[in-house]
Amino acid sequence: MFRISNDTPAYYLTSVAKDRLPVFRQPALRELVCKALDEARRSADLLLFAYVVMPDHLHAVLGSELKPSKIVQYVNGIIARRVIDYLKDQGYLTSLAKLAHADRGRGYRYSLWDHHSNMKRLAHEDVFIQKVNYLHQNPVRAGLVEQAQEYRWSSARCWARNPLEDEPLLVDMDKIYWRGGASRPVK
Repeated sequence: MFRISNDTPAYYLTSVAKDRLPVFRQPALRELVCKALDEARRSADLLLFAYVVMPDHLHAVLGSELKPSKIVQYVNGIIARRVIDYLKDQGYLTSLAKLAHADRGRGYRYSLWDHHSNMKRLAHEDVFIQKVNYLHQNPVRAGLVEQAQEYRWSSARCWARNPLEDEPLLVDMDKIYWRGGASRPVK
């Protein structure tokens, strides 16, 4: 069980697409991001507590013993590789041109992310819940849906204990040990 504390904080990740391009506006790419996020979770032995994939960015709440920089490396690296490969395979040359950059010596020709991913440390349960609620409300604030649970590419339904049969990505919320030991509802 994961206990949210100063010694074992969770992390709130915000990753923004280069130039805020709406790279993830197509459902197929959002599904791909969910699969890549799950792959990163398994590869790095991360706990994924909450997430939302928006058209031009994503938020995730993660738990890990890894350093924050390593968490970002796994999550952003795997997602970028899968998305860029998809764009190449599907012939999205205009999108690839928007993500192109000068060769920096490692053979990478494209960059999916703005290189300033934001990782916030969450050491208190109240702040953790605040961030989960904030990310679940992101599609509502953006006008994409009227209620958070209507948005397919988020963990809002999981937190409401009402997942779809074909939920794009399940989360590890039941692996959290809350003070008092009871499961904690989201506001």
